Amino acid sequence: MKIDVYSATGVKKGAAELPASIFEAAINEGLMHQAVVRQQSNRRYPIAHVKSRGEVKGSTRKLFAQKGTGRARRGSARSPILRGGGKAFGPRNNANFVKNMPKKMRRAALKSCLSMQASNGVIIGLEGYPNEVKTKGVIALLEKLPVSVGRTILFVLPERHEDLQLSIRNVPGAKTVNVAYLNPVDVLCADSIIFMVDSIKMTEEIFGGKEVKKKAPAKKTDTKAAPKKEEEKKEVKKPVAAKAPKAEEKKEVKKVPAKKAAPKKKTTTPKAK
Repeated sequence: MKIDVYSATGVKKGAAELPASIFEAAINEGLMHQAVVRQQSNRRYPIAHVKSRGEVKGSTRKLFAQKGTGRARRGSARSPILRGGGKAFGPRNNANFVKNMPKKMRRAALKSCLSMQASNGVIIGLEGYPNEVKTKGVIALLEKLPVSVGRTILFVLPERHEDLQLSIRNVPGAKTVNVAYLNPVDVLCADSIIFMVDSIKMTEEIFGGKEVKKKAPAKKTDTKAAPKKEEEKKEVKKPVAAKAPKAEEKKEVKKVPAKKAAPKKKTTTPKAK
């Protein structure tokens, strides 16, 4: 997809090619809605805060007896039922509205937003900044470009430019954003998006992901053949004759003489007289 490119004086110079991986992605409206709701929810800053019955100042004395009065039961004067008491289920300033979203889903949502705006012809290119970086010069440039002054205009800058940002800020409806901080809300709310030419390439590098592979510079190879090195003479070691295994010396086993058994004593039985 191609877009028109204009000079800093508002003259049409030519066309620029938008990377298909970013500006021709599949448009998923459900995913875009989820990303917008998440971003708006994360921007919420709770301010309203009320006190519960435990935080209100006052006595904890029971107003009157539980029984015998014929009236409804009453506790302390801090009860939410009574005037001047605490608030039941009121807003608190510690509420957490943060919503998480995976990185792949966030990038897919941003690609869908950029693709939809590109298909609607909202995006144009700008070569450089005006010579006079003032609000007067910015308004004069916008009047020459195919945008409606007073409507929401988004400038996508490749890097921070304080003078340009301050001058654009004074223009009603105009806003600047760095490439790295592109978000679905700013892209979808803009009636016109002005991309600096350098910003287009940076958008592909940042949000392209694995689809954009940086080509490494080819290594230069010398055509001349390298001089042959002299072959190193290897020392040939003579094989060492294997030594015959020593015969195991037979150990003399000393025979221990067996002990002779002691002679049995003869027992004589006395004869009867």
